[in-house]
Amino acid sequence: MIALSGSPIVNGSDSRRVFALDFWGFGDSALPRSYHETPFQITSYVEMVHEFMDNLGIARAPIAGHSMGGTVALQFALDYPDRVEKVVVVGSPIVGSSLNPFLKLAGYGWIARMVWRFPVIRSSIMRILLAGDSKRVQQMIFRDVQRTSLDSFFRSIGDLRETDLRQEIGYLSPPALGIYGRRDNIVSPSNAQLLANGTGVAQVAMMERSRHFPMSDQPEDFVAALVGFLRGKGGYKAQQDVISI
Repeated sequence: MIALSGSPIVNGSDSRRVFALDFWGFGDSALPRSYHETPFQITSYVEMVHEFMDNLGIARAPIAGHSMGGTVALQFALDYPDRVEKVVVVGSPIVGSSLNPFLKLAGYGWIARMVWRFPVIRSSIMRILLAGDSKRVQQMIFRDVQRTSLDSFFRSIGDLRETDLRQEIGYLSPPALGIYGRRDNIVSPSNAQLLANGTGVAQVAMMERSRHFPMSDQPEDFVAALVGFLRGKGGYKAQQDVISI
């Protein structure tokens, strides 16, 4: 999921109108009319965000994403830096090899088809991955997976598995915030240090009591970090160290 924060609703106000969109094949988004051959790749989702901003007349805005959405947000900031005020990534892989082994396997078509064909297998895997998460998070993920198409799932995971932004993020120009959960078993928290070391424009927070959904596990700390970063003007400072919260 990508969230774009548009211009302040009232001049001088911190209130912003937030736009959230589901990628093609996920949530309420239908399959695309174009990009028929590769609609479920990171590059295609970057172009989806670009078209979304163009269609809504959003010239420039802060952009944020969770998990794969954050990887898309980073790639978007690299490809279209003039469209991005700031970029926020939450539990997002910088390198795809850091994904949970179950997810990496699901990026192979024949495995994904088997998982989709036998719901009991899919449910068992999800219960293993989400065993330490709250009931609210588990229900949300089970609901979202049911609304996801087979092709969008395994093709996007397969592309994410091959992603490696370690070299590219050195060219990132918009200020960046990374938020990771120390107990994340979906995306390795080691990505936090990769982001901190890989760019001179990032500040990174490690939420010690969080898993893959720090906005749910530590909501007050999450909001404080996010709002502080978005409001920051002259006081913004990047660092190579990861700050524990």
